[in-house]
Amino acid sequence: QVQLVESGGGLVQVGGSLRLSCAASGRTFSSVARGWFRQAPGKEREFVSAILWSGGPTYYANSVKGRFTISRDNAKNTVYLQMNSLQPEDTAVYYCAAVSKYGTNLYSDAEYGSWGQGTQVTVAS
Repeated sequence: QVQLVESGGGLVQVGGSLRLSCAASGRTFSSVARGWFRQAPGKEREFVSAILWSGGPTYYANSVKGRFTISRDNAKNTVYLQMNSLQPEDTAVYYCAAVSKYGTNLYSDAEYGSWGQGTQVTVAS
């Protein structure tokens, strides 16, 4: 099992930026990919972004493409989500998750076996 801890959330004004971090511990060698999801009050959890631990393409929801950037630091077992041009609709609890199998649908939260506790992002208008 991989333990994930998110940090970096907070309150920001419209148009502002935040960088979320997701640090992993435990069986980190089993992690194939890491993803970010978010859940706003009264809404379903939705995919935000994902990255393969070995490199290669990154994946984004259409709603964040061009504004958010996912990256990783293998030495620190940490994944980052740089969020720019934040909008009120980005307000949500953001969760980091890890998947340990190849060939999975990285857009589906059902594929991820390990989850962090979440970090709140609030964008004030």
